[in-house]
Amino acid sequence: MSPNPMLIDSHCHLNYKGLIEDQAHVLERARARGVGTMLNIATRESEWDAVLDTAVREPDVWATVGIHPHEADEHPHVDTAKLVERAAHPRVVGIGETGLDYYYDHSDRDRQQASFRSHIAACRETGLPLIVHTRDAEEDTLAIMRDEMGKGAYSGVIHCFTASGAFADAAIDLGFYISISGIVTFKSAKDLQATAARLPIDRLLVETDSPFLAPVPHRGKSCEPAFVADTARFLADMRGESIDTLAAATSANFRTLFSKAA
Repeated sequence: MSPNPMLIDSHCHLNYKGLIEDQAHVLERARARGVGTMLNIATRESEWDAVLDTAVREPDVWATVGIHPHEADEHPHVDTAKLVERAAHPRVVGIGETGLDYYYDHSDRDRQQASFRSHIAACRETGLPLIVHTRDAEEDTLAIMRDEMGKGAYSGVIHCFTASGAFADAAIDLGFYISISGIVTFKSAKDLQATAARLPIDRLLVETDSPFLAPVPHRGKSCEPAFVADTARFLADMRGESIDTLAAATSANFRTLFSKAA
C-alpha cells in the first residue's frame, strides 16, 4: 500500500473564506497527502476571475464556470452564450456547479430550472462536463437531465452525492459519474454509505467540497483538499478495496470525464 496514493479532489472552493486566507499552505498540505489535482469550482459570476486566476497560477488546479442554484435569481443574464465564452479558456474544464436546491429555495424554482438548462446547453456546445448540485429535488433534477439528454448527449457528475440509491442508478444510466464527499464518513450517513458501497468503481469520484463538510476525523474544522485522502480511505475500507485501487480508479475516472484536464 502506498503511504500517499495519488488522489484527485474533484470539487473544492479554493477561493472561499476558510481557504483563500492561507491558500498557498492549503495547496502544500494537499500535495503532501498525495492530492495531485484539484478542481476549483465556481458558483457565481463575481468569482469567475479569481477561480480562474488560481488555476492559471497553479498547474495542478483546474477551474469551472457556473452559477449555483442559490445564485440563480441574481444571474438571469448568465446565459448559455456567456458560459460558452468563458469556458473557452484552456484552464476551464467543466460547467457548473449548477442544478436545483429545493431545501433552501434561495432562488425561485423556475429560475433555478432555467439556469440549469442553460448550463446543460453550454455543456453540449463545448463538450465539457456538467457539475450538478441537487438537494431535495431528485424528481425535477432527473426529469430535466433526461429531457435535455433527449436534445443531445452530454456528460457530467452528481457532486457531493446525498440522494437516494435509485437516483444514483438513474444518473449512472444516463452516463453520469457520482462524487462522494466527506459526508460518507458521518455516523448518520447510513443510507449514503449503503449506496456508496455498491456504486460501480468506474463511475466513482471523490471530493471535499471544501471548505465545507470536513470528514471524520476533522469534523468541526474548515475542510480542505488534503482531507480527500481521509474520505478516500474510509470509502475504500467500506467497499473492501485497497486505497491504491480506489485512488487509481477515481483519478482515471476524473481524467475520462474532465478530459480537457487529462
